Amino acid sequence: MDRTSTPEALPTATLRETIAIISQVMAPNVAKGVIRRRPNVVGVVERFGLDAKGIRQLQALSKKYGRGPLMLNVPTKRMAVILDPADANHVLAHTPEPFATDEALKRSALGHFEPKMSLVSHGEVRQTRRHLNERVLQSDCPHHLFADAFAQVVEEEAEALVARTQTRFDELDWPTFQHAWERIVRRVVLGDSARDDQTVTRELARLRKAANWGFMRPKRKRLQQRFERHLAFYYQQAEPHSLMAMLAHHTNQEANSDSAPLQQVPQWLFAFDPAGIATFRALALLCAHPEYAASALDEVNDASPPSMDRLKASVLEALRLWPTTPLILRQTTQATQWKQGEMPANTSLLIHTPYFHRDERYLHAAHRFLPEMWLRPDGAGRWPLVPFSAGPGVCPGRHIVLLVTSRLLAALLRRARWALHPPDKLSGEAPMPGLLSPFHVRFRLERHSVESDATA
Repeated sequence: MDRTSTPEALPTATLRETIAIISQVMAPNVAKGVIRRRPNVVGVVERFGLDAKGIRQLQALSKKYGRGPLMLNVPTKRMAVILDPADANHVLAHTPEPFATDEALKRSALGHFEPKMSLVSHGEVRQTRRHLNERVLQSDCPHHLFADAFAQVVEEEAEALVARTQTRFDELDWPTFQHAWERIVRRVVLGDSARDDQTVTRELARLRKAANWGFMRPKRKRLQQRFERHLAFYYQQAEPHSLMAMLAHHTNQEANSDSAPLQQVPQWLFAFDPAGIATFRALALLCAHPEYAASALDEVNDASPPSMDRLKASVLEALRLWPTTPLILRQTTQATQWKQGEMPANTSLLIHTPYFHRDERYLHAAHRFLPEMWLRPDGAGRWPLVPFSAGPGVCPGRHIVLLVTSRLLAALLRRARWALHPPDKLSGEAPMPGLLSPFHVRFRLERHSVESDATA
């Protein structure tokens, strides 16, 4: 037989190495809650430094096997982990063909509350739904048409949050912050009348908790139908200056039955949840780096309209240091050729973002707060720093997320002086920890007026 006719296979990890990847890389992230965070588990992972151990495991495998994809020794499923930055960029740049976003494990999870979302769709249907998302979220435009209205929502809720914090002995914890954040999200996505509609948030939270278990948990169909009726109510209202109004506008214009407009909305609500976590962590980073925080606030106060570049960079750094999407999944739609060999079709690809974000072998001061890298014209350059994924599968709502998160940080910094409690939780003089649990972070505040700062 002519050996040249048989494609060379990619290297495969040993069973022991595969178990190590599953237990040290995948298991901690799955246990933390892929769709809905489990605060107690996040605290355990933080305490024992499990995220850092996962990074070291992949670095050891990269040293042994080289920097190409590594197949895992899983008998029931084809899986591979990406170890090379160029390969990570290649996979993300060639989404959805031949690297589809509707990976099987992802479909089993998101199917619990958004089975027709663009992320878990394929072919022309995915293109239709993705196009609708891009138009509603204006993904190519850094300044959304409703940006000013969203900024006003943030200002109002920041004022209420600071006042609420004062009634709690000047201490801001995660539940207090989350309450305010969810109000912002509901107003931005659903409209002002949804400000206090905690029922819709609780319904989605229950569906997301079930989604953590993927195919192992039966779908809660009645709850899902109730949640969809809830969304339909706000869709019919289509309150001005909300994403729901923009959705109704574009749906009426295009009238494509494949677009499944209401199935796209849960992802917007869902995606804002980790954005709140990133905001809380960014505030912690600013407290640990007061000089940068002061320069960021000066940038806000000295420009008209206010410049949020430094605050956006702090959010991006929070997402680099502690990615809220630590596992990016793709699935090959056909056999693909790599330098090291051929990968079969229907292989699930794992891109572990902390491995790239925290790789001190190639990234200068990988464990330090480096917002300046996001202020350069080329941003992170070619290195795969992917706080919002990348390529054709990049998060279409990234500009809205950065708008809302940076505006909230600006509003909080203008109204109060914040300090981490206890103060040694983070230090600008030390490397950042492998994980920072937002559920176990607190702040102390000393309020000052917006007016006095603006005229100082």
